[in-house]
Amino acid sequence: MDRQGKFKTRRIICTVIGALLLWVTLAGCASLSSHESADSRAAAENFSSGAAYHYSLSVLLRRGGDLAGAIGELKQALEHDPDSPYLITELVSLYVENNDTEKALALGEEALARDPANIELRSIMGGLYFSTRDYDKAAREYETIITRDPKNLVAYLYLATIHAQEKKYDLAESAYQKLLAIDPDNIIGMYYYAKTLMQMQRWADAEELLQKTIAQRPAFEAAWQGLGVLYETTKRYDDAIGLYRRYLEGNPAKINYRVKIAELLKRADRMDEAKKELEEILTITPDSREVQAALGLLYYDMRNFAGAAREFSRLLEGTPGDDKLRYMLASSLEQKGDHDAACRNFQLISPSFELFANAQIQAAMILGKQQRHDEAISVMVRALEQKNDQAVLYLYLSSLYEDSKDLTAAEKTIVSGIERVPGNTDLHYMLGVILDKTNRFEESIRQMEKVLEIDPQNADALNFIGYTYAERGVNLDEAEKLILQAMDLKPDNGYIIDSLGWVHFRQNKLASALKHLKRALELMPDDPNILEHLGDVYLKTGQAGEALDFYRRAIKISPDSLILKKKIDELDETPR
Repeated sequence: MDRQGKFKTRRIICTVIGALLLWVTLAGCASLSSHESADSRAAAENFSSGAAYHYSLSVLLRRGGDLAGAIGELKQALEHDPDSPYLITELVSLYVENNDTEKALALGEEALARDPANIELRSIMGGLYFSTRDYDKAAREYETIITRDPKNLVAYLYLATIHAQEKKYDLAESAYQKLLAIDPDNIIGMYYYAKTLMQMQRWADAEELLQKTIAQRPAFEAAWQGLGVLYETTKRYDDAIGLYRRYLEGNPAKINYRVKIAELLKRADRMDEAKKELEEILTITPDSREVQAALGLLYYDMRNFAGAAREFSRLLEGTPGDDKLRYMLASSLEQKGDHDAACRNFQLISPSFELFANAQIQAAMILGKQQRHDEAISVMVRALEQKNDQAVLYLYLSSLYEDSKDLTAAEKTIVSGIERVPGNTDLHYMLGVILDKTNRFEESIRQMEKVLEIDPQNADALNFIGYTYAERGVNLDEAEKLILQAMDLKPDNGYIIDSLGWVHFRQNKLASALKHLKRALELMPDDPNILEHLGDVYLKTGQAGEALDFYRRAIKISPDSLILKKKIDELDETPR
């Protein structure tokens, strides 16, 4: 093509692409350097007329969002000018934009092998490697760019970010310092350096850098947010509040910062000030759902449950399908004492909500407290019909059947749960408990052993087996060993300490039994089993009066215990 032809081609390209910019891998990095724009680079390319035609079409299709079409046209452009670094780079960037990482990497690596000096392509490849967490390759690309272009600020920033990501803070800091040595007032560099200093918990250095960033670029909102996060993380709530109020002076429409101030006031236990802040915001933006929600949560924390319920109810009028709001409304109504309304709202929560199981259990608990046991069971049965992969639903339904003395239904429920959630230790544990209650000792032990197969460190299962052996007076050495294992895992658990005292009682180690049972009672002073066990130890050591005292304390807590009544009657009839 003659010189005139080339000139015409460049004119065509410039006309089509206008102010189109080459894709950049890091948002916001345009402020880092002043490289020439993509349209000027394209105009400088010596495209053939065929390549220019397909390239212009590619640009138009890209602008219109047709990435597949744009890729197709760019490929045709490359058929005319297969060695064009610009077109190859553009195609790689299009692949990236189209989320076709594999093709982008393959083409980019092939192109760099032929043209290692293509800095623009190296930058894109570095971003690709970074996004795919191949940090070593990403770092190598940016190091290569810096070697070829020692003042490439974007490369320094990316390299620092990679090192920070890998917690190589010395290397990250070195890269930031080199960037700022080239451009001491670089806002982006200062901001990300400060973020890295925060990762290093060098709070004072980070604060100084963020303050400098804000002073140089007051409109840079991210720096204000970063400094706010620093203050919040270090629990400098007053400083954070003051910072956000300063920002609001220049940006009064940013209501979210006033909401943030209210949250910080709440965190600082300045509830009345937080309430005043939110109520004032509502006078300005009465329809702000964010503020109404924040006020509702604040009322809840202030135990103003009527106010909380009012706010959540208002919000639900606009979005009746918002499960989070309905959960908070139901919780507020329950705390307020409106149990029926709370129960209805808990049941309206959809199975897709993360707290669905909790909501249904709350509804069933309300009904249970009202002695409406059949309705509580119905709620749980319905919940399991809607979502049958939640172990906690099977566990609670089973407990309701137990309360109704229907151990057969309780067992069936747990077995169904194990079929749906086979690896759940809580389900296997509960089945073991039910089997024990129905006097199937060996089956019960097997279930607890199943728990230990899944979780060898399950202290409750270890304790259960040990205590069960002790209760039956069998395998006492093994029982002691298992309980000691459990105690190592939970040294301050009153039930486990009681079990150790009980097995020592069975082994006739009475002094040790007494010591451990007294310790268990300190931890659980109102447990009737521990009180009874202490009574048994005192009785065996000939201290009938002390034994009787403990039996009487136990029966006050468990008045229906026939065994305790018998022990008390026998001692009352025994002359002392």
